[in-house]
Amino acid sequence: MCGIAGIFDLSAKRSIDPVVLDAMNQVQFHRGPDEGGTYREEGLGLAHRRLSIIDLSSGQQPLFNQDKSVCIVFNGEIYNFQELTKELKAKGYSFQTHSDTETIVHAWEEWGEQCVERLRGMFAFAVWDKNKEQLFLARDRLGIKPFFYAVTEDNFLIFGSELKALLQHPSFKKDMDVTGIEDYCALGYIPEPKTIYKNVYKLQAGHRLLIQRGKKQLQPEQYWEIPFEADHQITEKQAASELIERLKEAVDIRMIAEVPLGAFLSGGVDSSGVVAMMSQLQDEPVNTCSIGFNDKKYNESDYAQMVSKQYNTRHYVETVETDDFSLLDELALLYDEPYADSSAIPTYRVCQLARKNVTVALSGDGGDEPLSGYRRHIWHMNEERVRSLLPYSIRKPVFGALGKLYPKADWAPRIFRAKTTFQALARSSVEAYFNTVAIMPDEQRNKLFSSSMKQKLGGYQAVDVFKQYARKAPGQASEDPLALIEYLDMKTYLVDDILTKVDRASMAHSLEVRVPMLDHKYIEWISGLPAGLKLKGQTGKYILKKAMEPYVPHDVLYRKKMGFAVPLENWFRGPLKTRIEQTILSEAFLDSGFFNADYIREMIDLHHCGKRENSSAIWTLMMLESFQRQILNQ
Repeated sequence: MCGIAGIFDLSAKRSIDPVVLDAMNQVQFHRGPDEGGTYREEGLGLAHRRLSIIDLSSGQQPLFNQDKSVCIVFNGEIYNFQELTKELKAKGYSFQTHSDTETIVHAWEEWGEQCVERLRGMFAFAVWDKNKEQLFLARDRLGIKPFFYAVTEDNFLIFGSELKALLQHPSFKKDMDVTGIEDYCALGYIPEPKTIYKNVYKLQAGHRLLIQRGKKQLQPEQYWEIPFEADHQITEKQAASELIERLKEAVDIRMIAEVPLGAFLSGGVDSSGVVAMMSQLQDEPVNTCSIGFNDKKYNESDYAQMVSKQYNTRHYVETVETDDFSLLDELALLYDEPYADSSAIPTYRVCQLARKNVTVALSGDGGDEPLSGYRRHIWHMNEERVRSLLPYSIRKPVFGALGKLYPKADWAPRIFRAKTTFQALARSSVEAYFNTVAIMPDEQRNKLFSSSMKQKLGGYQAVDVFKQYARKAPGQASEDPLALIEYLDMKTYLVDDILTKVDRASMAHSLEVRVPMLDHKYIEWISGLPAGLKLKGQTGKYILKKAMEPYVPHDVLYRKKMGFAVPLENWFRGPLKTRIEQTILSEAFLDSGFFNADYIREMIDLHHCGKRENSSAIWTLMMLESFQRQILNQ
């Protein structure tokens, strides 16, 4: 994997400061420690850090075509580059390297903006065409690779693989976007295309951006959408068989590498399935990596060992203390903007372990979102059955009143939390799902924010993100409630939480992670499966589990989903109790003007005495405080 950065003069051809360009490149050294390169001409600077995976001897970037009129910096892997190279050679293009990077250069020359539609893989790149005076930016369909950009007040476009690259430019302004704070406090991440900063953006998944010098308007264009085209004719047996064929092919094309390759093995369905497919495709034992915890409640290593034993993998395991909270401040620096998924800690550790043994690792990420693999999908559909019985005009006042009157019971299992259920039934389907996934629901954020913060928000609410996606949901996602929440997950949680987490954690250790379950051809097919093959009764990922029965132990397939969790609740009542006082109860944080200090104190007191379980909300605020203190210097 790699890191890219660049500066482009939108209006003229002013010279690019080489010191600034080098700084933007070097701050991403961890993304590509093997080599670095820059290119400058009047009005343009491109930079690249390389982690060598394919064509180790050549393929250095920035990379040019034969007459030096086209130049590229590229982060990612193109898995069909060999067949594209063959096609382009037949059209008369000559190749100087054996890298997928050069394939993109000639694909741009041949097909222009449509070149991205021919690429199969994960990518974020910038192509400069000197003759056309065009800069072309693109990001892969599912958003596996990141891309940030901004236009400075002096009319320079700056971009990079991480926000820290943009921060190196002297014209970058660290002005926080208050709507980003609302999004973050609700979801634990800031959904694309926004970032925490005003006028700084993520190029959205499946989007491209063509920039003509002299034209100041930037208008990203969507080139791909998850189709959700229903296939009602397919039988369960056919679907299970075809799933294995498609997944095996997606795994196969991701095993091309000239460096040591392995896989993450958590002991869950998805990573176990990927390892099973890899074992079918190579004679040598698969290198597998797992993290274990010294607390049985969080430890999945026994299940990973079962799969490892079945396939005789070369298995690497390290046990992590559950009190592994030494990374707190490092995480804020790693993610560049507030990010509140505490599983970033074990993810960081498993990437650290994997890099000791391999340079490329396949993961099972992306298996849950398109196949309703989360418990929240089951809860939502159970509630949806009740919502469908009564019109919204009746549900809202009746269940809304019950939700207000019923006592709160955070301590109880979800199934017994009547207050939460009544509130969900009083909402629309999209609003209910939003509040299911929210770290801090609407009622809590209303208490959390100060009067001045609410005034600045001007009525904006994070649920608007979900509503906007729901309005343009394609195919059966616009009609079927299960397909809709799968679509919402893939547009928000998957790209902005899961893939962000894995990219930064892996790149911190110069490890490339490939995700076969997010192969776009596989996803296009999966999205069209009938709802009953995804969620059957109370079983999520039904068809994947049925398909994997010959390959993965039954106890792995059908055990209760555990997840990659850390014991936040205990941390905040024990070893991190003092840290809370030093961070989110500090004068600097409480004086920021965003929050109601009295409510924060009340929330913490209720957690400490055991009356409320507020650990996720406390963690969210702690990570925001760490970002403000370390990156904004506030």
